[in-house]
Order: sequence, then C-alpha cells, then structure tokens
Amino acid sequence: MTNTSGDAYPLADTMTTTVAAHDGATVLTVAGEVDLATAPALENAIDAILSGKPAALIIDLTSVSFLASAGMATLVAAHQRAGSTTAIAVVAEGPATSRQLKMTSLDQVFALHSTLDAALAALRQR
Repeated sequence: MTNTSGDAYPLADTMTTTVAAHDGATVLTVAGEVDLATAPALENAIDAILSGKPAALIIDLTSVSFLASAGMATLVAAHQRAGSTTAIAVVAEGPATSRQLKMTSLDQVFALHSTLDAALAALRQR
C-alpha cells in the first residue's frame, strides 16, 4: 500500500537536538515538538550527555513548539539520573513550555530559567 498524502512519516522530523559546550556547561538545544513519538530520542540524547558526567547540563527548550507529558517525564527522569553528579537546568519561556512546567510544579524539581544566559549565570554562581 502506498501513502500518497505526503505524510508517510509525519513524526520523522518533528524534533531536533544539538549539543554544545558553553562556559563549562553542556547545552542540549531542543527544537520542534517533544511528544510521545519524539521523547525517546530526547531521552537518548540526554543519556548520551549524562554518561560523560558533565558538571552541568542545560536543556534549552526555547525552540520547542509543543511539550507533551512524555517530554516532561523525560526531563524528570533526566534530573533523577543526574543525581548529585550533574546539575540540571532547563531553559523555557512561553506558553508551549514554561507554562506546562510551572503548572505541573516541575519548576520546583529542577532550575527553570527564561534564557540560556540566565541559566549559565546561575550555574556560575554555584
């Protein structure tokens, strides 16, 4: 059977991640939609970073257009896996991300910042 509607893989490219180092912290920038289909890829990216035991991991959700409960669960699991070895901070601003994190009190679980610069500054003060 051939799908001619053009959406044979509608979720294939809905999320991308990039990793960079900033001021001694590892920054994972996430873009697109984090949902049930893409959360495993996010979890894999976080696990790969945490296996290197960085001092700090900043997960930047600024370019995320949709954050489902599966994505939030991935963030909580990352925080738990990091333990005391890696400080985790999340950058989220706007209705697609920070509102959900605050409504579910996840801003009490990990440090939540509105900009990457604010997250980097907070980590420097540790």
